[in-house]
Amino acid sequence: MTFEEPFAFLTLTAIPLLIYFHFKGARRGSLSFSSIGSIQAIQPSWTNRGREGLLFLRCVAILLIAFGLARPQKGVEESKLTGEGIDIVLVIDVSTSMRAQDFQISGQRYNRLHVVKEVVKEFIVGRSNDRIGIVVFAGRPYTLCPLTLDHGWLIKNLDRAQIGMLEDGTAIGTAIATGTNRLRESAADSKVIILLTDGRNNAGRISPETAANLAKTLGVKIYTIGAGTKGMAPFPTRGLFGKETYQPVQIEIDDESLTRIAQETGGRYFRATDTANLLQVYDEIDEMEKTEFETPQYLEYKEFYVYFLIPALICFLTEIGLANTRLRILP
Repeated sequence: MTFEEPFAFLTLTAIPLLIYFHFKGARRGSLSFSSIGSIQAIQPSWTNRGREGLLFLRCVAILLIAFGLARPQKGVEESKLTGEGIDIVLVIDVSTSMRAQDFQISGQRYNRLHVVKEVVKEFIVGRSNDRIGIVVFAGRPYTLCPLTLDHGWLIKNLDRAQIGMLEDGTAIGTAIATGTNRLRESAADSKVIILLTDGRNNAGRISPETAANLAKTLGVKIYTIGAGTKGMAPFPTRGLFGKETYQPVQIEIDDESLTRIAQETGGRYFRATDTANLLQVYDEIDEMEKTEFETPQYLEYKEFYVYFLIPALICFLTEIGLANTRLRILP
């Protein structure tokens, strides 16, 4: 049994006020006598006593109305709602090489990080039952957002990720270790790191292999993504007069190391060379990482307000009828 409108119970505050003003008026009286000795000998009739019952009827009516307005209801048709729930840490490269503009959205060229952020947002929106956190890294890692179910706040934090926010470099091993540490206290059955980078490890105190072994020990699965065109990539530069131009630059991705990291932890390595490919990679990971659970969901509810409002109406009508007939008070 649940109440759809619990704030309706605030109407019950009228009952103590009603009782207070009733007895306050009774004590004040409307006639004055020099002596009440002869009156005290008179025994009150049942009609005099019955007038106190009018107050009781009104209080009962208010109580029943409060319960009726709160709309008590009970689920009568149940179905099973299936969902997924795992803990995921997104580890994203924000080093200078992510400025390469070899990815496009709607025919317009953008740098790698911009496109990655847009794709990751879609991934987050589709994982409503998962706790997700974000770690960005360049020469060192930085926890942009801890594990959370507040995906609106998560996406706002993702917007803060910018190239140049950390000293340059590519500390893949240290970034994996940071993501693993974020999952260390997790009680989820499935713990996942999705690492995206466009380079090779050249910074940090922990090697990618050591970090992968640590993740494996703690039951963390790592999916690795190498983002970028194979070969020369257009890199934005400034010309003599400040005009932005593109210079082809070779940015090497350590496919072998990323493959070993993924295989060591039971994950998989993906290579994304354009926006469509990157979307497909996150879709594949989304399909592979699903932990199903069932929760009850009621499709139809039976309303019980009528069982309170009808008796309330009867109480009010009874009070009005008695107050104007047998228990009427003449001026």
